[in-house]
Amino acid sequence: MAEMGCLPRENREKDQETLGNGDWAQQRQSWCKMPSARQNIVTLSPSDACIAHPMHYNIPMRLILSHENADFDAVASQLAASKLTPDGVMILSRRLNRNVAQFLTLYWDAFRFVRPSDWRKRRVKDVLLVDTQSLNSVRGMVAQPTVHVIDHHTEETPPAAWTAQVEPVGATTTLLVEQLQAQGVALSPEEATLMLLGIYEDTGSLTYDTTTPRDVAAAAWLLEAGGILSVVRRFLNIPLSSGQQALYDDLHAAATWHEVRGQSLIVAGAVAPENFTDEIASITHRLRESLQPAGLVVLVQLDEDVQLVARSTTDAVDVAAVARSFGGGGHSRAAAARIKDRQLVDVQPEVVAALLQAVQPLVRVADLMSHGVQMVPPEMLVQEAAVLMQRFGYEGYPVVTEPAGELVGLLTRRAVDRAISHEMDSVPVARIMRKGSVTVRPSDGIDTVQQKMLSEKWGQIPVVAEDGHSTQPIGIVTRTDLLNHLFQPPSKQAASAANMRQRMLEMLPPALWQMVLAISETADALDLPLYFVGGLVRDLLLGKPPTDLDMVVEGDAIRLGQMLARQFGGEIRSHKRFGTAKWLLDEAVWGNVLQRDEQESRDIQSLISNHQLPPTIDFVTARTEFYTEPTALPEVSHGSIKLDLHRRDFALNTLAVRLDGAFLGQLLDFYGGQQDLVDGCIRVLHSLSFVDDPTRILRAVRLEQRLNFQIEPRTLELIKEALPLLDRVSGARLRHEIELTLQESDPIAPMVRLAALNVLGHILEGLVWLPETAVFFQRVPEFWQESPWAGWLADESPTFVYFALWLAALPEAVQQGAMKRLRVRKATKADVLACGRLRREWVTLPAALKPSEVVKLLRPYPVRVLLVGRILLEGQPAADLIEQFLAEWRGVRTAVTGNTLKQMGLKPGPQFGILLEKLLAAKLDGHVTTEAEELALLDELLE
Repeated sequence: MAEMGCLPRENREKDQETLGNGDWAQQRQSWCKMPSARQNIVTLSPSDACIAHPMHYNIPMRLILSHENADFDAVASQLAASKLTPDGVMILSRRLNRNVAQFLTLYWDAFRFVRPSDWRKRRVKDVLLVDTQSLNSVRGMVAQPTVHVIDHHTEETPPAAWTAQVEPVGATTTLLVEQLQAQGVALSPEEATLMLLGIYEDTGSLTYDTTTPRDVAAAAWLLEAGGILSVVRRFLNIPLSSGQQALYDDLHAAATWHEVRGQSLIVAGAVAPENFTDEIASITHRLRESLQPAGLVVLVQLDEDVQLVARSTTDAVDVAAVARSFGGGGHSRAAAARIKDRQLVDVQPEVVAALLQAVQPLVRVADLMSHGVQMVPPEMLVQEAAVLMQRFGYEGYPVVTEPAGELVGLLTRRAVDRAISHEMDSVPVARIMRKGSVTVRPSDGIDTVQQKMLSEKWGQIPVVAEDGHSTQPIGIVTRTDLLNHLFQPPSKQAASAANMRQRMLEMLPPALWQMVLAISETADALDLPLYFVGGLVRDLLLGKPPTDLDMVVEGDAIRLGQMLARQFGGEIRSHKRFGTAKWLLDEAVWGNVLQRDEQESRDIQSLISNHQLPPTIDFVTARTEFYTEPTALPEVSHGSIKLDLHRRDFALNTLAVRLDGAFLGQLLDFYGGQQDLVDGCIRVLHSLSFVDDPTRILRAVRLEQRLNFQIEPRTLELIKEALPLLDRVSGARLRHEIELTLQESDPIAPMVRLAALNVLGHILEGLVWLPETAVFFQRVPEFWQESPWAGWLADESPTFVYFALWLAALPEAVQQGAMKRLRVRKATKADVLACGRLRREWVTLPAALKPSEVVKLLRPYPVRVLLVGRILLEGQPAADLIEQFLAEWRGVRTAVTGNTLKQMGLKPGPQFGILLEKLLAAKLDGHVTTEAEELALLDELLE
């Protein structure tokens, strides 16, 4: 009977004594008196609680099932699911954990659970499976039932034919309680307490690292619903039975420690006492609390089988990996397996060998280090080092001899500051550096870095090559790197390489993904760290597919480009001073990368022509910037990826994804960009960012409106403080930013925001945004999509049209001033002013103009000016005349030409233009229609 979830009557009475029969009886009696707890419940006597069948009516529409060896989360999830599915029947598992069985023994009549032995065979097509993704057979179940899973074990994947809700929370009960709360379902105190037990047991009373804010919120709601913590405490801390205690003692004595990748693990094996029927999970919990390992695997010989129960206390140890090796499952912190027909003496060595699968490799120096380390020679003067530190913000520099490249010490900012205060500006840094050669290798664990930082008092540890033959630094790892890793929230660490690889695989077109893999392999062979950075990574995380593959190289970008050209063909255009390389990609290059034949390569050319594949890829050497004065263009020098990201404008643009070799997909987030994406905010990277470059104000507004984010309050303050500096920015740079704003898919929103922040007014006094202009802007996309305008505008860009529509509504003096301030090109200026004239002069134009008069007026203007006039004059006769001119009259030509006049013996001169103009007017106005009529009219004109 214990296997069916109920203890024999004599055992129940014994357990009641163990728990304190009087207290429990009193508590149970008080619950049963509550009306809310008694509604729709079949009343059973305590002695018959495990005998009677509470569900002897109604054919069930759905079964609610869970896993064997059911814990509180399993049965609580069944209960919560039944509250959401009133016609569902909760069939208990054949085996329940001891504390669960004791709870149900005492409070059986408060619930509608059905024991497997009491289940009457009925045809079952529908199953709701909770806290597991493994379906056990039940009498009457069809071969392929409809199954819906609700679970929190994200490591498992349900069959494709099932539907599922699998989310990373601490307990499955949490997922269901959230639904109960959303639907306003009332709970009895018994129900609330059982669900509270489910959450508390699986989250270690809300202390395990897998606990989420959702678990805490669900537990709080259950407490408000009447959950009783005193009951929770008692059933989570039930004393071991005599058999469990004996097994505990044997396991404790047999425990063996194993150091695996820096983690301390225990494997303990023992033979269960005779007739042992209790659950093993509570023994495992006691062993874990007593011995405090990072991971624990308990093996118990039960007759012919071995039961494996495993627990972990850290994300670095995934015990489910061990359980899966023996056909079991679970999640990273708790797992189990039933190993059939095996003996403990044979299984235990295999478990020890499988521990390696459970321990994630420790984070290595290679995962944290910055490449392209900057060094100083021992002969450098202190004052020169001070300039470097001010310019690049470094706290320390390795001191390396030249040309030998031997590490001889570390120069710190503190030492430099003290030397300057003591007027030692002109002494060499060798006098003030910390002497020595403290290094780590890329394969070293971060614990090694931490130990050396503490013992040697070095805040920056140079990284040397793996072979150790030289102390020449190839990189550096800093105290900040270490702290960022140790205190980075687990959710961000979990944004793993595998996740980013999968995201890129899903979002990049197959050809682009193959190109990434090819470049990744080449960069790895050259030992050059390679990255996607900035907006491309941001858009990937926001679910927006990128259209280009520009990359940052930590090292020599030109070398990488040249190697790729040698491997796959194509031309490299490099700029040595800036360390950039542009790889020109034709169909042959793509064919080589994708390993396509000649016919498929021709198809690739079509994709390139249609902008589905980029014609070039830019490789840029990681660099840093220094602004010598506000608003000036920066001075640029080579640097590490961290410095490259630090020079960027906003935190959400500082994300990077490493691409080379085994690092493919590693996400770098030094400055909190992921959190800003989650929060939907635009946050400037440092407080002087807008002082360095005020054009970032316009970029902030563009990003805010494009992503539907909000500029966070402190950034908004910094924008307002920096607005006067816009006056010092060159007109060409401001014009470029405004053009980019007008190229947004919806330029209205950023223009409105720029006006609201008074950015426009600080560019030029009187420069504003008028509400009526938004109406004009809304019309622009239609003309590029509809015939015949789409054909007329094939060679035009909407940018000019938006710009002219914006300025056309303003006084002419403001128009002139704005174009002068923005250094607008002469042709553009003329066209903008022409748009203004069209609006002023044509607004009263009558509809009865002759075609020749319309042509004479409109012929001097390009199509883009006419479009602006068409939009501005909407509803006026002139708007129709503009369309008629473009559709009917613009292409009218006379049969008589200048050659005809020459053949008639006329001498070329102004007379030609006058004659041909009169002939064209006559043809436009319908006075002549044939060549003969044109010649006759020409004779009249000549007379």
